[in-house]
Amino acid sequence: MLVYGLLYAVVLIHLLFIAFVLLGGVLALRWRRVVWVHLPAVAWGVIVEVMHLQCPLTPLENSLRRAAGEAGYSGGFIEQYLLTLLYPAGLTPQVQLWLGAVVVVVNALVYGMVIWRVLRRTG
Repeated sequence: MLVYGLLYAVVLIHLLFIAFVLLGGVLALRWRRVVWVHLPAVAWGVIVEVMHLQCPLTPLENSLRRAAGEAGYSGGFIEQYLLTLLYPAGLTPQVQLWLGAVVVVVNALVYGMVIWRVLRRTG
């Protein structure tokens, strides 16, 4: 039971991190200090997608699955959980580039708003 608890905690943390990478800039509209944590997270997320790297949480999740008597999976977290919902055909390098572009565009828009607010207050 402990292994399953750890496994589900890793999956939840992984999912929350992805959500933070994509939408965490919205928090910066309210709390500007979030920027110092969010921008490195965005950089990591984009690098992982564009360079086709594996997030360290994926092997951790797979090892917990094996410890629980389940089979691990090949590929990454996004391919296993998110793309199976959005893109049943699977993850391709081109899809990964699009995902990285989505992260950049969403965050560029949000940080454009953050910068606009700061400039408006100081101007």
